[in-house]
This record gives sequence, C-alpha cells and structure tokens, in this order.
Amino acid sequence: MYAVIRAGGKQFRVAPGDVIRVEKVAGTDGVVEFPAVAVSTTDGQIDKAGDSTRVVGQVMSEGRGAKILVFHYKRKKQYKKLRGHRQDFTAVRITEIAVDGQSFKAPELPAKKAPKVKKVAAAESEPEAEAKTKPKAAAKKAAPKKAAKKAAPRKK
Repeated sequence: MYAVIRAGGKQFRVAPGDVIRVEKVAGTDGVVEFPAVAVSTTDGQIDKAGDSTRVVGQVMSEGRGAKILVFHYKRKKQYKKLRGHRQDFTAVRITEIAVDGQSFKAPELPAKKAPKVKKVAAAESEPEAEAKTKPKAAAKKAAPKKAAKKAAPRKK
C-alpha cells in the first residue's frame, strides 16, 4: 500500500512508516495531513485519490539541509558573486493512509531507553577524589631566556 502526496511543491511516494524530508511545515502541533494525488491499494491498482483519502504524518524533527553554494560569474566583466544557502526542512514519519474506509497504519516506534547514569563510588575518600581532580604540576621547567646582546656603536 502506498500513496503519492503533494508537499512543498513536490510529490512523494510514501508508505506507512516512511520518513520523508519535506519543505518546512509551519505551525504544526506534531501531526500533519497531506493531500493525496494517487493511491495504490493492496490489489496493485493505482486509483485517483478522492475526498475520503487521508495521509497523516507525525513530525519527527526540523532542521536545515547541507549548504549549497550559488556562484554567479560573467567572463571578461570582472563580475563574481558567491552566496551560500541552506534549505529548511521538516522530517515527517507517515503514520496512516486511509482510503475508502480502509486504514493502513505504521507500526509503533519502540520506546526510547533512558540514558544510563554513572554512579560515583561512595568508598572513595574526599582527599583522594580531590587529588584526582587537581591538575598535576608541569614536569618540564621553562627554558631560560637568552640574554640580549648589547649593540656596539657603529663606526662611521
């Protein structure tokens, strides 16, 4: 089961569970609905999407793409211009495609595990802990400075 959706002036072929990068979607509370252009059901037949077709996604993250350098140049005219551009994007995970009363949902994501917290051993005494945190003195001494040579007056 897949659908063709329109987002940000482009068309994407998506299935439940796919993660796509679309143009930045403004003002969302985490759930996005896209207009469907065409839908393929389990038969493999491609149908035009009707009013009862829904493609729902969940916003995963937002960010900026890689830098693209735009270089304008005109030969023999001493004209050069270099500009950089980074396009904003929204990563969306397709959670559901609903067509004519049938609903195809993506499997749930596994829950994230809590990060492990390192425990400090209580057996260490305070002086030992302080000794570990203090930086050691430098082993090498600085080289002595060379004496400046006195300039002798020049003879004329």
